[in-house]
Amino acid sequence: MDLVPALEEPLKQPLKSVLGPATAKVMAEHLGLHSVGDLLHHYPRRYEERGQLTHLADLPMDEHVTVVAQVADARLHSFASSKAPRGKGQRLEVTITDGSGRIQLVFFGNGVHKPHKELLPGTRAMFAGKVSVFNRRLQLAHPAYELLKGDSEGAVETWAGALIPIYPATAKLESWKIGKAVQTVLPSAQEALDPLPDSLREGRGLVSLPEALLKIHRPHTKADIADARARLKWDEAFVLQVALARRRHADAQLPAVPRRPRSDGLLTAFDDRLPFTLTEGQQKVSKEIFDDLGTEHPMHRLLQGEVGSGKTLVALRAMLAVVDAGGQAAMLAPTEVLAQQHHRSVVEMMGELAEGGMLGGAEHATKVVLLTGSMGAAARRQALLDLVTGEAGIVIGTHALIEDKVQFHDLGLVVVDEQHRFGVEQRDALRGKGKQPPHLLVMTATPIPRTVAMTVFGDLETSVLDQLPAGRSPIASHVVPAADKPHFLARAWERVREEVAKGHQAYVVCPRIGDEDVDPKKNSPEDDAEKRPPLAVLDVADQLAKGPLAGLRVEVLHGRMHPDDKDAVMRRFAAGETDVLVATTVIEVGVNVPNATAMVIMDADRFGVSQLHQLRGRVGRGSAAGLCLLVTEMPEAGAARRRLDAVASTLDGFELSRIDLEQRREGDVLGQAQSGARTSLRVLAVIEDEEVIAEAREEAAAVVAADPDLERLPGLRTALDALLDEEREQYLDKG
Repeated sequence: MDLVPALEEPLKQPLKSVLGPATAKVMAEHLGLHSVGDLLHHYPRRYEERGQLTHLADLPMDEHVTVVAQVADARLHSFASSKAPRGKGQRLEVTITDGSGRIQLVFFGNGVHKPHKELLPGTRAMFAGKVSVFNRRLQLAHPAYELLKGDSEGAVETWAGALIPIYPATAKLESWKIGKAVQTVLPSAQEALDPLPDSLREGRGLVSLPEALLKIHRPHTKADIADARARLKWDEAFVLQVALARRRHADAQLPAVPRRPRSDGLLTAFDDRLPFTLTEGQQKVSKEIFDDLGTEHPMHRLLQGEVGSGKTLVALRAMLAVVDAGGQAAMLAPTEVLAQQHHRSVVEMMGELAEGGMLGGAEHATKVVLLTGSMGAAARRQALLDLVTGEAGIVIGTHALIEDKVQFHDLGLVVVDEQHRFGVEQRDALRGKGKQPPHLLVMTATPIPRTVAMTVFGDLETSVLDQLPAGRSPIASHVVPAADKPHFLARAWERVREEVAKGHQAYVVCPRIGDEDVDPKKNSPEDDAEKRPPLAVLDVADQLAKGPLAGLRVEVLHGRMHPDDKDAVMRRFAAGETDVLVATTVIEVGVNVPNATAMVIMDADRFGVSQLHQLRGRVGRGSAAGLCLLVTEMPEAGAARRRLDAVASTLDGFELSRIDLEQRREGDVLGQAQSGARTSLRVLAVIEDEEVIAEAREEAAAVVAADPDLERLPGLRTALDALLDEEREQYLDKG
């Protein structure tokens, strides 16, 4: 990032030249703010109105808060201590109120003198500190505070306007200090280059950028805030969509080898041996993919599909089409377990078509090889040889596929499974192995609402599989409140035994393995369920085998096992030799055992909504109905229980992903697409602002089509540079 002061652009000035080195250092280290522009884009989180007090009743534990309140009472206590044996130790206790609740402030030692003089009953002030509990009561120890003077008639108003901005702050830098720093740099806002084209801004009735910055930091009315937010939302949506539109535009210029399937080749032979017909959705999505593969520019497509909607089948047909056209296809999986599993299921689906060059192989057959890091040297050498000679049309593997040693004869298609677990650099390295850029198909089983897909994967075209294949069974889901109703948990284990008695199998999922060191300070035994360590696979498996599931064949599976052991456990489970598999989330993606009908998720509140949905998709994969039990000790009224109730109430992944986003903090949405605090969305809410994002995408596409290098829009170029600091630029480049 450019930290050299540019005279023509006051917003690029480094903060240390404007605010003083100490404040600038804290802003850089704790808030990621380096320039005047960064600080101007650090918007208030909310606003306090004079006379309207924060609710002390709703203070969150262990968080750094800023409250506006009135002193109700102040008492100075003296006491003897080891440091002050003659009774000279002093403690000042101040009670503040805001009408909704009270909280105690505590000051000790030398820190009592100033507040003792200033915090008199009736005084109003802003207080900032970390909320803790002492003697079962909330308190703020040694809070920083700023007196709010001038409430009397005609007095000088120290806080500009009637609305006090409250900034996202840290323990090292209180909200009002940030406010004072903003006051210092606010005049520079007048020089801000506007990223929105004039026609767009005027057409939508948006205020200019300098005006928006002024109104967001120093509003006089609530209408000022609304104007500013409406404008700044557009900036965020539009600049990001322009970045993505430029990406798509650049991709469309790249050359690629068209790969069209033959009418009588491998794909036809494969389709002929399928024991079922493709769903309407699978046919539609396959057509979209084949149309893309037939063009002279690389396909960039995201394939979203519910767990079990048949994504792997659609991807396999695309791979076969490429093999038909003389190319090779590579499928990348995030874990070895998953790579092995994909390899097994692809070979099973293809039968003799996967035995190219072998006795008994069919006429159009090709070789399907597996490549993972833990393979033996001889098997690995053979796999590498099959790839470089073109003998193997399809390779399935982990990131071992990306190593320099791996050479392809003619790589035509890359399929990436479970995008969100896979680094962009890795995808890029694999892409570089083609003579020309290969086509790219990214699969995800996490349903992504349309707006998020537009924001995170905006450089990919999207296909959605939303029908489940015939023969899939519904999954019943229930929350098991173990703390309130322990007999429900006992019944859960009975249900598992009943499923096993019918010849089925079950999963028990835990958040932790159990051989890690858990910090004892973090989890003292008298703490509540929130604070105890999450339940662990090794402990739970042991208790179940000796207790409620005694006599059943119970095995464990987790990520730290040796790959061969993991594979052996999965094979035994798939073969029905194990009744109950106690596992971590390694089973979350791709594990396919149609005979497993029940799943019990322990400490379910410790998993995210989409993760629970993924896990649940492992049962109900055969003709028997599935059962998913979400075990929790969280109280009924809390947010954690509401989340679990939502998961239990619907099997619609898109609905759940909406709920998930609404409950998470805004900035988490873009996940790995973010590089640091600076580029996260500040005012744009991905779910609520669906319209803005969709409109911004259209406007961006039009702007880029007319002027790909943005030569006529210097303000937009500057905003893009700020958004796409190098890390982010690479992220989008490789997307």
